[in-house]
Amino acid sequence: MSDGPLIKICGLQRREDVLLADLLGADFVGVILSTGFGRSVDQSVAAALLEGVAARKVAVVVDESVESMVDLASSIDADVIQLHGGESPDDVAELRTRGPWRVWKGLRCATLGEIEQAVTVYQGSVDGFLVEGRRDGVIGGGGAVLGIEPEGVRGALPSSRVFVLAGGLTADIVGGMVTQFCPDVVDVSSGVESHPGGKDPDLLRSFFAAVGRAPLSPRGH
Repeated sequence: MSDGPLIKICGLQRREDVLLADLLGADFVGVILSTGFGRSVDQSVAAALLEGVAARKVAVVVDESVESMVDLASSIDADVIQLHGGESPDDVAELRTRGPWRVWKGLRCATLGEIEQAVTVYQGSVDGFLVEGRRDGVIGGGGAVLGIEPEGVRGALPSSRVFVLAGGLTADIVGGMVTQFCPDVVDVSSGVESHPGGKDPDLLRSFFAAVGRAPLSPRGH
């Protein structure tokens, strides 16, 4: 794993899954704190789920006010806030000043132009970009594999920002995706589940092993 990207396990809902991800060496563990999604977790439950882990904690939120985002992130002592809505650049910039956390902006994109536009809007107010393919009407847990030419993606993302690759990753494809896109972090949720919200121990282990085997080339940007 030391030669590969960092690993984020997201959409966690069960303590045993959190503990296994942490034991396997996950660098980030994420919970969806906004309500109304298939893997949403109440903030008090989330705090108990993530208690005592070595991995950095990620609060995933969608279209919340700044005050709500601060409250949700603080409730789990988040290291990262991951945004997946239409948050304004001003709100994102303010959020960044309200706590010790980093801020990542999630992008669902079908074209390179969409990535370039989002980078123009948000690069001054975020620490990283999570990029996945777009599947209309789906937020989280059903992300589409990023189908944009890798060199274009790497060129569009500023090297000063963390590049998180997400969307439909599984043990079968993650090695090839890492080789092509050279991300800083890979993010998986449904790709290591036996059922929605329930991580499968064998799939988790296979995913970690596959990332560790992935040959890397320079990011080139």
